[in-house]
Amino acid sequence: MKRLILSILLVMSVSFTYAQSGTGVSGQVLDSKTQKPLQSVIATFQNIDLTELTNAEGKFTFTNVPTGSQLLLFKIQGYKDQLVNVDVETGKILDLGVIVMDEDITDEQQLSLVTLTDNDLGDDNSGSENTSGLLQATRDNYQQAAAFNWGQARFRIRGLDNEYGTTMINGIVMNKIYDGRPQWSNWGGLNDATRNQEFTMGSAPSDYTFGGILGTQEINTRASIYRKGSRVSFSGTNTNYTGRVMGTHVSGMNTNGWAFVVSASRRWAEEGYFEGTDYDANSLFVSVEKKINDKHSLNFTSIFAQNSRGKSSPNTKEVNDLMGIEYNSYWGWQDGRKRNSRDKDIEEPINMLSHYWKISDKTKLNTNVAYQLGYVGNSRLDFQLGNNPDPTYYRNLPSYYLNFPDNYVTDVNGVVTNPSADAARTYFLNNSQINWNNMYLANQNSSMPGRSVYALYEDRNDDRQFTANSVLFSSLADNISLNAGASFKKLKSHNYQKMLDLLGGAYFSDIDVFYTGDASQSDLNNPNRQIVEGDEYGYNYNLLANVIDAFTQFKFRFKKTDFYLAQTFSRSEYQREGLYRNGIYANNSFGKGGKVTFENFGFKGGLTYKITGQHLLDFNAAYLSKAPGMRNVFSNARLNNNITPDIDSERVSSMDASYIIRMPKLKLRLTGFMSKIQNATELSFFYGEGLFDEDAVGDGNEDSFISEIVTGMDKKQIGGELGVEYQVTSTIKLIGAASYGQYTYDNNPNVKLNDDAQATATNTNPLTDFGPAYLKDYRLPGMPQQAYSFGVEYRDPHFWWIGANVNYLADSYLDVSNILRTSNFVVESDGIGYAGATPDVVRDILRQEKFDPYTLLNVTGGKSWKIKNTTFGFFASINNVLDTTYKTGGFEQSRKANFPEYQADNAYGTPSFGSKYFYGYGRTYFVNLYVNF
Repeated sequence: MKRLILSILLVMSVSFTYAQSGTGVSGQVLDSKTQKPLQSVIATFQNIDLTELTNAEGKFTFTNVPTGSQLLLFKIQGYKDQLVNVDVETGKILDLGVIVMDEDITDEQQLSLVTLTDNDLGDDNSGSENTSGLLQATRDNYQQAAAFNWGQARFRIRGLDNEYGTTMINGIVMNKIYDGRPQWSNWGGLNDATRNQEFTMGSAPSDYTFGGILGTQEINTRASIYRKGSRVSFSGTNTNYTGRVMGTHVSGMNTNGWAFVVSASRRWAEEGYFEGTDYDANSLFVSVEKKINDKHSLNFTSIFAQNSRGKSSPNTKEVNDLMGIEYNSYWGWQDGRKRNSRDKDIEEPINMLSHYWKISDKTKLNTNVAYQLGYVGNSRLDFQLGNNPDPTYYRNLPSYYLNFPDNYVTDVNGVVTNPSADAARTYFLNNSQINWNNMYLANQNSSMPGRSVYALYEDRNDDRQFTANSVLFSSLADNISLNAGASFKKLKSHNYQKMLDLLGGAYFSDIDVFYTGDASQSDLNNPNRQIVEGDEYGYNYNLLANVIDAFTQFKFRFKKTDFYLAQTFSRSEYQREGLYRNGIYANNSFGKGGKVTFENFGFKGGLTYKITGQHLLDFNAAYLSKAPGMRNVFSNARLNNNITPDIDSERVSSMDASYIIRMPKLKLRLTGFMSKIQNATELSFFYGEGLFDEDAVGDGNEDSFISEIVTGMDKKQIGGELGVEYQVTSTIKLIGAASYGQYTYDNNPNVKLNDDAQATATNTNPLTDFGPAYLKDYRLPGMPQQAYSFGVEYRDPHFWWIGANVNYLADSYLDVSNILRTSNFVVESDGIGYAGATPDVVRDILRQEKFDPYTLLNVTGGKSWKIKNTTFGFFASINNVLDTTYKTGGFEQSRKANFPEYQADNAYGTPSFGSKYFYGYGRTYFVNLYVNF
């Protein structure tokens, strides 16, 4: 039935006519400084969806414009939007004369945007990042505040992760199949080249895709739409990099039908804001278009963006109290420089060929094919038969010794001390960084000559993805338009450990030293391998995926009401192919496993009611199912072909309602929203104690390395948002934004644990069901759920400007442990509750930590000079002027997984396995100098 309904909708055609009397409107758009015509300015009548582009002389003409008071918006990159009141009378031709547009100096803020937060909190080696990239280059006041003012605090619009939005380049979706998130670094540093963007908010309609419930971002790289000219800029900052140089040249369309764009940049830092965070990035962009004739054009786009950055560590309160919040345990001195052991390297070039076909004046078809290849690597230290090299390893910290009662002594004066803890504190303060030299010495003095005890490797995934899509744009009638599209993706993702540096040794043994016999072998087909630098080892497998999707969308426009209806269908097929026969899972790790298929659909619709031309009511609603990310489909992909139990598609629904004011001096949007995500799946990995019967596997240790599988998880987001802008005078503008949300877990999902130590020849899927995790009404973590901003901006007629905004952010919560909220925490394996685990005590322990609210003050400004055809200028900003210290996220550790273990770790007030935290930047600056010519 589902397929039948979808098939009917996909082939549905609509026949509708709408007659109205109207007239023509024309005019010319000029640069206010040079008085020269502006070509390719987008002129749009608001609320009636009539759009024209200015020609080479800056002129435009509309026909059949409805009578009455209308708003005409003029928009082009690099200039301030111009909104003009137009009174259209029946039978009269209205000539608006000359419309002048002022250069938008604040456009530099968007071109100079630094991604302020690299979310190491959720860094699962997937290659994609959870940043505010979806928010860049937008004109909505609320979204502007979310990107530039709140982005540094990891604010998320409507409490939604980026996997619920859709990011596209030329209509091709860039969200990764692995986890549904875009990899912003694939086009990082190419701000000039990616400035041509279109956005939708929430589930509002996009011409290019059905989209998600967060919104869509379409980046258009067609060479002919860029403004002709050249640009060079130089930047300095103290955030994740310290320097940037960028250059761009746009040829414009020549008489032979050729246009090209070239852009390149370099970003670097020996050390970013946090200790030991080096940065090195090089980017190159080329777009070439050939206009074959008036109906056909071809465009080739190539994007290369290489990025390498050192990560910073999350730390416990104990470590932060000892070392400060800028401390980073991942680096150490080597040969006079800081060397980071946790680098993230990305190099995934994109090549794309686009065909633009103007079938008729009312119908266009865009077809694109793309091929992306490359790698993402996340490095870390490996060690065998040696001490853990992490300086914050729990046995190196004072808290470990504080939790042993026998370590306390009382002197003759009755003073109680803990000499062991004091010695550990002294040792840690003097040895708080990775000791690279000691690791080299250990390898040189290994008991097995040539064998490295320590080595540096990276978790690596090499992707090869082919994508093809077509998008149809058609005007079926004066007031009815159709958008339709289909796409196909084929992915082969090679995942493995790669040996980077043997640290002075000759080889590394490809075995797991925590196991014996066959179980210790990474690959039984090639046992006892001695690997060298560049070799694959540990785990080695391919993830294969085929994804198809299609959508149709109809938009209807009337004098008082606009509405749209859209529908989509997709089919995702995933498979794992093991390249090693793992010793623990000898019978289900090598070769191809079973295929997993998800078929999904979605419907959405919306209505805009025009109270007047300046006051509108807007409503949107959507319901769709969504395939899980490939990372969640295979429960232990590094070792076997097992499929996550109870895995199924997510069910996603959303609705919002807005009141909108669009006036020349006042712009306002007030929105209420609600969304619900059902049946989500989450995987995580950790060492745990107190999870199984002590020493149940006979290895002399009850610690277990666990794969945690959480299924059937529901989340709910409800709240409101406000964006307002008021032009007090021609030079002074007031800007405000607010967001109030309540984002919670909405049920008690199921938790299963996979313990490799319990695997046998007959038990190839060693799962233990721990029942529900009692998460309902806990807050979703890692983002402010309240955010408020007020700003003032002064733009001088002599082309300089200054602005300031103050922001208050609150209701940010710690990420809670799932396993601690199962019955395992309070009930022994025999069903008897732990002594002392009373409801009040447990409730206090499991209360979710709420971070302190904080206020951030930001100041921005800029100036430009135009000499003939050359513009010189600068942009500068200072964020967090008051140098406020604030937490942006953090997580509970799951190591102590039952009540007695947890109590013992917290007995003396400083746990060894306390929560770990991320902090935002303190006072930072950004300065950009540029020349346009």
